[in-house]
Amino acid sequence: MNICVFLSAADLDERYTRPAREFAELIGKGGHTLVWGGSESGLMKVVADGVQEAGGRLVGVSVEFLQAKAREDADEMVIAKDLAERKALLLAKSDAVVIMVGGTGTLDEATEILELKKHGHHTKPVVLLNAAGFYDGLKQQFQRMEEEGFLPLPLTELVFFAEDGAGAMAYLEESAGIR
Repeated sequence: MNICVFLSAADLDERYTRPAREFAELIGKGGHTLVWGGSESGLMKVVADGVQEAGGRLVGVSVEFLQAKAREDADEMVIAKDLAERKALLLAKSDAVVIMVGGTGTLDEATEILELKKHGHHTKPVVLLNAAGFYDGLKQQFQRMEEEGFLPLPLTELVFFAEDGAGAMAYLEESAGIR
């Protein structure tokens, strides 16, 4: 399975890097491929290292203005012209999406992926990996959107909130019929 992971390229605290590393190992040990933003820095590097060390493949999609930070030893690296093309390529190259902790770029990616799913432009499973409760507020907001009629489908059909990497992988494999 090709698993797209949206996440930060910042150097982060252990409460975020540990769950990311654990999930990366599950990707690699499961024989899956990481599809990610291609960066060789921060949390992106942590996950790519973990996947590669556990025997998984790396497919990066960087963008022209970040090309200097792209990982050189990825199995495949594509350079998109802009962020919009990058998001489209990441989604096209993946079978599932996991959203880890991140800033405004990660939030932009998450909301676009969910909006596309909401409108039926893809049916791929989407997981928000809620490390250290990072997405508790967003989960509460989505629940309010659902309760007040802003979502045309049940929240559970739009996104799965996982508290750890094992829960995220179990959901993805079950969605793919692997379990």
